[in-house]
Amino acid sequence: MSQAEPSSSPDADAETGSSLPRHVAIIMDGNGRWAQRRGLPRIEGHRHGVDTVRRTTEKCAALGIEALTLYCFSSENWKRPPVELDFLMHLLEQYLVEERRTLIDNGLRLKMIGRRDRLPAGVLRELEITQQLCAEHTGMQLVLAVDYGGRAEIVEAVRQLAAKARQGELQPDAIDEAMVSEHLYTAGLPDPDLLIRTGGDMRISNYLLWQISYAELWVTDRSWPDFREEDLMQALHDFSGRQRRFGGLLSS
Repeated sequence: MSQAEPSSSPDADAETGSSLPRHVAIIMDGNGRWAQRRGLPRIEGHRHGVDTVRRTTEKCAALGIEALTLYCFSSENWKRPPVELDFLMHLLEQYLVEERRTLIDNGLRLKMIGRRDRLPAGVLRELEITQQLCAEHTGMQLVLAVDYGGRAEIVEAVRQLAAKARQGELQPDAIDEAMVSEHLYTAGLPDPDLLIRTGGDMRISNYLLWQISYAELWVTDRSWPDFREEDLMQALHDFSGRQRRFGGLLSS
């Protein structure tokens, strides 16, 4: 795991698409602490974080990255105060409306992963509308992880496979890693090559546990509202210099 501050200028290799990851996943942490350091309510950190989402999304799309997955709201986040939860759900609904132009202008596709049964009806309604507007796009896939937990995702996949085995649709010994992947929320997406975490904490926080098995990790102390294009470019530059052996040896 790398913890780094950006260099003074973006890296030329990353700008030209050399050794870029196909899929970038981000844990957007530090919004509340960003606001508290400024004497503001925690919700203001989340509000400012939306601007960072837009900038990061547009830059990743411009670079030709295939998929960007953002950890917006974890299953554990329901433990937060009701006022903050109400604001976060309202902010998500507002994002799905106001960022349609960003998605359309950049030809992006939209996907949401996680549970939907606990989300407000307004969020689900705006999600459906936005996805329909982007259905014919062929650009980067923007994936929002909402009410998402990695362990719960794996449990759900196991339940689906167990049900199929019980119904005689498959033999238990036929289950392999590819089959498990096909039953995850992220089915059809490449696994993340690069996981970025803002806010400085050195943990995974129950995020994409199956999918990030061989992802390169990059952590910065910057809170999400302060995450800049230079930080993204530094993460991509560092990724391009990593030796990815996947348990084997590099060829000579």
